[in-house]
Amino acid sequence: MTESLLMRPWAIAVAVVLLAAAVVLGYATRRGPRTPSDVRWVANSSYLTELPSFRARMAQYRIGLAALVLVAVTGGVAAGVALARPVDRSVENSELATRDIVLCLDVSGSMIGYDVEIVDRFLQLVDSFDGERIALSIWNQTSRTVFPLTDDYTLIKEELSLARDALDFDVASLDNGSYDPAKLDRLLRFITGTEGGDESSTSLVGDGLVSCGLLFDEAEAERSRSIILATDNQLIGTPIFTLAEGAEFIAERQIGLVGIYSGEATSTSSQEQKEFRDVVATHDGLYFQASDPAAVDAIIDRIQSQQAVDLDATPEVVITDRPAPALWVLAGAFAVLAAVAWRLRE
Repeated sequence: MTESLLMRPWAIAVAVVLLAAAVVLGYATRRGPRTPSDVRWVANSSYLTELPSFRARMAQYRIGLAALVLVAVTGGVAAGVALARPVDRSVENSELATRDIVLCLDVSGSMIGYDVEIVDRFLQLVDSFDGERIALSIWNQTSRTVFPLTDDYTLIKEELSLARDALDFDVASLDNGSYDPAKLDRLLRFITGTEGGDESSTSLVGDGLVSCGLLFDEAEAERSRSIILATDNQLIGTPIFTLAEGAEFIAERQIGLVGIYSGEATSTSSQEQKEFRDVVATHDGLYFQASDPAAVDAIIDRIQSQQAVDLDATPEVVITDRPAPALWVLAGAFAVLAAVAWRLRE
């Protein structure tokens, strides 16, 4: 968490006192009333003060004086803020956070139309994390790691946004030939590596889950590990691991499971959905449908409630000077002050 503060707040009070003293001194030492000997009288000139042009110039002069005072006060306060040394202070840990999350996404043909919503959920989750390491794996017959575990949130958001764009494709358009070739090419590039060449099998859920479980490094470290598995569980073919075996595989490694179900309604979808839900529940996981508005908050609560292990890292207080805003205001005030003063001399 970063907080902004002033290292020497008393400097602002000093600047205000000095500014007030300068105003008082200027007022006290201003030139007093002119004596008759200082005045040169001009006959028949009293009407001049009633002329509209004279009144307009006097009004402009008074406005200029007011602006001069205002700009001087602004510059004085800005100088005080700069002297007070504005900084950003944050407490950072040199070690990675103790939670690792693998986003495990089914990119089989039956899921392409629903993956955009899933990735949107992932992006919402990422916005709520701070320090957790995250990875993304996509799978169908085989798996591809889009990015490994990392806490580079700029990279994570960029990759998830690219995934969303690639998966935003209407599969039905392939049947009638109305698809955009550029979008199809982008999708095919993204899912490259997930096709094993066996056209008789697809959506090998258990194999995909196991491959996601193998992405966790630092096996000997005490870390909280979670997999967020998104699929429609429409298995076709013979996998190496069934869904139940895959769930058992990750449970043995103390990896938490969160299941997100999405997909079209078919004659077998209710049975597939029930199997998915039951396997997740058996291993004390969380189960959601992708359309569930409570899913993101519940997933965040579960992950944050998991035990976070201290890595014996000493927190470090980082102080970063932020004088630029005050200095820019001071420079601007000085420039305006010079312009107004020059204008008043004319």
